[in-house]
Amino acid sequence: MKIIGCDFHPSYQQIALLERDTGEVLEFRLEHEKGEARRFYEQLQGPVRVGMEAVGNSQWFEQLLASLGHELWIGDAGEIRRLEVRRQKTDRRDAQHILDLLVDGRFPRLWVPSVEMRDVRQLLRHRQKLVEWRTQVKNQLQHLALNQGVQRKRKLWSKEGRAVLEQLPLQGWTARRRAELLGMLDRLEEQIRELDSAVRTEAEQRPEVRLLMTHPGVGPVVGLAYALTIGPPGRFSRGKKVASYLGLIPRENSSGGRQRLGAISKQGNTMMRTLLVEAAQNAARFDEQLRRDYRRLAARKHKALAKVMVARKLAVRLYWMLREQRPYVPSSVARMQGGSSHSVVEG
Repeated sequence: MKIIGCDFHPSYQQIALLERDTGEVLEFRLEHEKGEARRFYEQLQGPVRVGMEAVGNSQWFEQLLASLGHELWIGDAGEIRRLEVRRQKTDRRDAQHILDLLVDGRFPRLWVPSVEMRDVRQLLRHRQKLVEWRTQVKNQLQHLALNQGVQRKRKLWSKEGRAVLEQLPLQGWTARRRAELLGMLDRLEEQIRELDSAVRTEAEQRPEVRLLMTHPGVGPVVGLAYALTIGPPGRFSRGKKVASYLGLIPRENSSGGRQRLGAISKQGNTMMRTLLVEAAQNAARFDEQLRRDYRRLAARKHKALAKVMVARKLAVRLYWMLREQRPYVPSSVARMQGGSSHSVVEG
């Protein structure tokens, strides 16, 4: 069996190869544009295991190894760096370090979603980007209206508000900017509607997403994104690890009996965290327990903190719903029935 530690970069990769039968270790630098990496892996015979850090822009390499039947392990980049004792960092040292972790059985392997799951993730990312662009366009139009003394806030996007916006006495480049922004807004609205339809179709085809959508505030976008981000719920032993994975727990620097907490870590998926905060605001309107928790923290601290707190509780609830395969039950009903399901009452 051949074991390869790969330090991957967009234009090249540095590898350290161990031939288990002979114990020989070889080192190579493979250029991507010249096709050296493809030719190298195509000529390898027998079982091959490749280890690399989780990096971006590497899908073509993952697909290449899969097509050749080679095994790829992707590891936690932060944990790999933590396991390195030496302070010197070079491509050769990094490749050899990854190889050593593979050989010693200490490689921090990550769960990797399937190709189909990654493709649906692209649908969600594309939709989220278009929604962000739409928000930017609307903000620019709001400023144009404010500069003309028109303050309609959300009503500016009603039929009457649109008419007021189009009739503002603007001239020159300002008028052209308004016309082009309105055109961009119309195109974005049409594209987002099309993507929303595609998301609903994907969500209805997945039982786990339909289960999550029984919770107030969780629609097709949030449910599908959550299921694709978390993956198999069994890979988390408890809800706190899910909150940590999504970056919804505070940073901590405690020592000597003194606890120091900071803002949330934000180490997880940014898009999923944003969607959870948005969904939490709707969930708090319809769920008695979440509404009570939100009001208590908002009155004692700040509304922004309360929103994040509810988002964390929602993330943990959804995890238990997936793990126990139980739909949402209102908190008051759960207490009447004496239920103790984490998916119902635990935050």
